[in-house]
Amino acid sequence: MNTEQPLDCNELVELVTDYLDGTLDLHTRARFDEHLLGCDGCANYLQQFRTTVATLGRVSEDAIDPAFRDKLLDAFKNWR
Repeated sequence: MNTEQPLDCNELVELVTDYLDGTLDLHTRARFDEHLLGCDGCANYLQQFRTTVATLGRVSEDAIDPAFRDKLLDAFKNWR
């Protein structure tokens, strides 16, 4: 019997990048997947995150204004 607390939405948000990178340990990944089965909001969040990553992956570095690129990089450096 599993007595561990289920993953909550805040934990899922913190782990989403590791989940997509495939770097979660098997136990945490199972808890992540289990949470997704019961939480439409987090399932939607994950899909939106995947879409954002895929979309941004198609943008070439030359297509972004250098000043805007620097602002984005600064914002993400201080994220968390």
